[in-house]
Amino acid sequence: MQARRAVAAVLLAASGNVALAAAPAACRGTIYLSFDTGSQSQAQFIANTLRRHHIKATFFLANEKTVNGDWSLDPSWAPFWKSLVADGHAFGTHTFDHVYWQRDLPGGKMVVKPQFGANGGHKLTWTAAEYCDELKRVDTRFAELTGRHLDPLFRAPGGHTSPNVLAAAASCGYAHVGWAKAGFSGDETSSDAFPNTVLLKRALDHLKDGDIFMAHLGIWSRKDPWAPADLEPLIDGLEQKGFCFATMREHPAYQEHATK
Repeated sequence: MQARRAVAAVLLAASGNVALAAAPAACRGTIYLSFDTGSQSQAQFIANTLRRHHIKATFFLANEKTVNGDWSLDPSWAPFWKSLVADGHAFGTHTFDHVYWQRDLPGGKMVVKPQFGANGGHKLTWTAAEYCDELKRVDTRFAELTGRHLDPLFRAPGGHTSPNVLAAAASCGYAHVGWAKAGFSGDETSSDAFPNTVLLKRALDHLKDGDIFMAHLGIWSRKDPWAPADLEPLIDGLEQKGFCFATMREHPAYQEHATK
């Protein structure tokens, strides 16, 4: 009897050790993955990869021309955006027509240059209210496509902001989300000058706790796309270092900007 108890105790201890060994280690830090719209050539690949790894990210949306010949906020993209909503991601506005800030003017006005839309390629002078209207256009369309509103977050195209841009956005409840220096994926750069192996190593070597990482759902100009080569190795490498992932809703600087 005592021998059987001794064996049982050993087995119980062993099973406990196995359970402890299998338990995930505590996160040593958090990385905030974010993706801007683009050509959408890598959109489904990115969504599938995040889903496979059970990772939540933040997406910033503009109505951009896609490789399918349509636009990223057309009804044809509704199933894609609905699937991301169901996966629990966060969403912000990237201005509807991908509007670049040019310079500030007195009285809170600004000169801007939309990339797309009826005024694509033309410089315009906007008031703060007009800039807010541009941010809200994405929210309205996203709600039409998915039944869900955006989180009150925005990312200016190119990351270019100004006192007037930030004040205008704040007046209608939007906080700007940039990215860390180490969080620039480099997917907009030349793949000849900056091959994916270089971009991956740079990210893995320098990303640290709290950093926001930025990439696109496809870039027209890059010959060797970033995502198929680097996204999964990046996730694997960061997880091996003990990092976890979260949306901007969990970021200390943006927690007050929860879903509307």
